[in-house]
Amino acid sequence: MVERFLGPVAGHRALFVVLAVALFFVRLLPLHSSNSGWPGPDFLLCLVCCWTLRRPDYLPFWLIAAVIFLEDLLMMRPPGLWAVLVVGGAEFLRGRIAIARELNFGVEWLLVSLVMAAIFLLNRIVFTLTLLPQIPFETLVVHLLVTVLTYPLVVGTSILAFGLRKPAMGEVDSTGRRI
Repeated sequence: MVERFLGPVAGHRALFVVLAVALFFVRLLPLHSSNSGWPGPDFLLCLVCCWTLRRPDYLPFWLIAAVIFLEDLLMMRPPGLWAVLVVGGAEFLRGRIAIARELNFGVEWLLVSLVMAAIFLLNRIVFTLTLLPQIPFETLVVHLLVTVLTYPLVVGTSILAFGLRKPAMGEVDSTGRRI
């Protein structure tokens, strides 16, 4: 629908921002009356990884940085740290798009899982070096596992609901550049 008015690239960028704002809204709602002890998945990280691997032209680094920086501010995290790590992970994945295009989903999931683990670990290392308070390591591992297990759900939703597929070999964007 949005593509008719804005074009496919701008439409998907706007859709990404709308989805991110909806995720911010849900995370900020006081829905948990009791603390269950289980951390929820990081849907936005899954969304960034999925969209970067599927259609790298839809998510430029500045859009990822702006959205994740806004998330840092809203979630009261150190401003910019998580944004830098997520942008670095997304750019790592973007650099492997030619390889990832030919991979089956299991290998893609493993690649994304390793990138997510590196992001979480680097965040933990920076927190340790700067003596910031942090969550227990076991909780971090559970949060990472839940996020990794959520990735296929995000990929499936992106394919079925938003038509986000991997570009074909030799496919070009509207400006004639290879994707």
